[in-house]
Amino acid sequence: MKLKNVLIVVKEIEKSRQFYHDLFGLDLLLDNDGNMILTEGLVLQDEKIWKQFLGRDIIPENNSCELYFEEKDIEAFVCKLEKLYPSIQYVNRLMTHSWGQKVIRFYDPDGNLIEVGTPMQ
Repeated sequence: MKLKNVLIVVKEIEKSRQFYHDLFGLDLLLDNDGNMILTEGLVLQDEKIWKQFLGRDIIPENNSCELYFEEKDIEAFVCKLEKLYPSIQYVNRLMTHSWGQKVIRFYDPDGNLIEVGTPMQ
């Protein structure tokens, strides 16, 4: 068995596709009318479709999971984030853990938690 994709729910799928392309360089592989598969296995699902499928409300900023990315030049990433998305909502700005890893956490436009950290040695 192999994990193929991770799916996140988004309100405006095109806006979210642009967000993940701008910040992380993820490209569109398949656009299936409300269901977009991006490189690296990230799937964007239109909130309306997901709500209809589940029959439940979507809870943004529920902090139950996160997307984790690694970036060697995290300071340059933070500059790009602040330039392209100045109103982004932070959980924590750039910080250094006691073990030396630098990380930043923030929400995407739909309240999905993202962490970007420097690679562990």
